[in-house]
Amino acid sequence: MKVLVIGSGGREHALAWKIARSPKVEEVICAPGNAGIATVARCVPTGAGDTEGISRLVADENIGLVVIGPEDPLVNGMADRLRSEGRLVFGPSAAAAHLEGSKAFAKSFMARHGIPTARFQVFEEYEPLHGYLQMLDHPVVLKADGLAAGKGVILCYTRQEAIEAADKIMSRRSFGDAGKRVVVEDLLTGEEASYLVLVDGENVVPLASSQDHKALLDGDQGPNTGGMGAYSPAPVVTEALEQRVLEEIIYPTVKGMAQEERPFSGLLYAGLMITEEGPSVLEFNVRFGDPETQPLMVRMDEDIVPLLEATAASNLEPRRLAWREGTTCCVVLAADGYPGSYRKGIPMPGLDDAEESDEMVVFHAGTTFGEADGVRQVVTSGGRVLGVTAHGKNIQQARQQAYDAVERIRWEGACYRTDIGYRALKREQGEE
Repeated sequence: MKVLVIGSGGREHALAWKIARSPKVEEVICAPGNAGIATVARCVPTGAGDTEGISRLVADENIGLVVIGPEDPLVNGMADRLRSEGRLVFGPSAAAAHLEGSKAFAKSFMARHGIPTARFQVFEEYEPLHGYLQMLDHPVVLKADGLAAGKGVILCYTRQEAIEAADKIMSRRSFGDAGKRVVVEDLLTGEEASYLVLVDGENVVPLASSQDHKALLDGDQGPNTGGMGAYSPAPVVTEALEQRVLEEIIYPTVKGMAQEERPFSGLLYAGLMITEEGPSVLEFNVRFGDPETQPLMVRMDEDIVPLLEATAASNLEPRRLAWREGTTCCVVLAADGYPGSYRKGIPMPGLDDAEESDEMVVFHAGTTFGEADGVRQVVTSGGRVLGVTAHGKNIQQARQQAYDAVERIRWEGACYRTDIGYRALKREQGEE
């Protein structure tokens, strides 16, 4: 059959790469794709948010399975449209995708169903928000309510930082309409982890644990980004903790969404803070994470296509998936200036030196084909450009292989963290 992957980032490259390896798949098509995805799929210029264009493409190509990568088309109802046309779609309905589309809804939902999360307040006007912040005596997190490409979250350790963040989100609308409402919640302390599960409306199949690195700079400093690197598995998620996550967070969420007539089908992502009291939800996403998908796809030791099909067809069989032993580590190479403004069209002369294998895959995010020095070649086109992903027997080996490749690839001005996986490395070396 033909499989259509919608999107153009590193997540979609990883999914297309994994799907293309399935014996069930005749061809992978990606809309719109990128320069890296073009090596494993046929890319078409239809935009990821072009519902009408995607609908025509699915019909013209007789697509057997549609996999929607980004959150925006899910929140805007693309899965609903395609299902109404009789298509098999991996991805939640717009009603279920509201769990990511509105942080205020997600927090209220968790409060209704007793799911552990930080204390919070929701504000729709600036003056009450400003007044509330004036009385603060503890660190908080300010979040733009809507979708902001992973950048609408600001950690505030002082009252002044919180007031400045409120001005940025709600007054200056730095995140556009996503900042019409603001969620203020207590800043939790602990270690973060990402926990992803497949859900068919009722049944759950967990993926391996992973850990993202949201902050731009080493030591988790600087502004939040869409993610600067990830690794899997995350040793902070022990077997006992994983069981708590399932029982206290995942199962109540799936049951609660069904009770509220928003049955969830697709990929449910729980961004967690592991506190002294246990796991607490920082956020829900309704699609594969980026960059967590990159190490997860390299580690997954079975065909992903039957899992996607079963999820979409509501006949998922609860079980444990097979994973390669060892660790995978993804280091993101970003454009200078990200997550702010940045240049595009920069060639990456070292890209060919990092050969793809089962142990090393360079997933493309913000790349396209351009002309440099009169030669057609791959050039940068986005903020996060590449996800250099390596597999090793442990985190130390995986990190070393990933950073060796980064040194061969990086271009002038490339930005990346040098400490991806540092928490797991400390555990491995007995420092924690």
